[in-house]
Amino acid sequence: MYIVKHSMTQASNKQTALITGASAGLGVEFARLFAQDGISMILVARRKARLEDLAAELRAQHPSLTVWIIEHDLASPGAGSALFQKVQALQTPVHYLVNNAGVGVARSVSEQTIDQALNMVDLNVRSVVELIHSFLPVFLSRNSGRILNVGSVAGFQPGPYMATYYATKAFVNSMSEALTEELKGTAVTCTLLAPGPTATEFAEVAGHDKSRLFLTGSSFLVSNAKSVARAGYRGMQCGASLVIPGWTNRWIVQSLRISPRSLVRKLVARLNRG
Repeated sequence: MYIVKHSMTQASNKQTALITGASAGLGVEFARLFAQDGISMILVARRKARLEDLAAELRAQHPSLTVWIIEHDLASPGAGSALFQKVQALQTPVHYLVNNAGVGVARSVSEQTIDQALNMVDLNVRSVVELIHSFLPVFLSRNSGRILNVGSVAGFQPGPYMATYYATKAFVNSMSEALTEELKGTAVTCTLLAPGPTATEFAEVAGHDKSRLFLTGSSFLVSNAKSVARAGYRGMQCGASLVIPGWTNRWIVQSLRISPRSLVRKLVARLNRG
């Protein structure tokens, strides 16, 4: 696990975390990690039934926790700000903001519809910006709070056949690292979790599960959701600015600095094609 440290604090059992995309994959694993530390949470996703199942699991295992669920679709302009208003109505302070919701489409730009492309931009980028702009003033006025943004190794390189998705993650990566610098001198932190390919339902939903990357690289390139979430969670709790789980992913990111861009494009195109 590659962690760039910023500062160190301890979790409190009187705190609350807001987790988007909490119905599957990394979101579920983040929720379980917060629960283990006695941190109550607000779970957000489109699929209410899955949220209810997860909330029931967490309440059964950790009776002292308070778990709220909010059925909410973040894939539209203004959805992040609308979620902030829903959270405010709960009248509970949020101490952790986990921007985990995201979507991808594994097609060339010419094969995507404009609606598919803008859906990725709205969910992966706009909602993250809206939520940060909503919660950051609260965190700063209180002089405490942690933001965990789920970016990607994909955001450090161009991604033929998933071009829009890679571009949205480039935005998240860049904004997160810049925000880390801006927050120095405060007790508020921003952590970027940049995983490589991870075994969640994301790949299947994106139509990426039949790519060369997932078909041939599972033995050493594809991580499991539990280990990725644990790395991000620990990094956030110790105030890390950047977490890249897995030595392979760290090597990839470092090698991108010296590799010819034309070679990177060709290699990624080959891996992303079915």
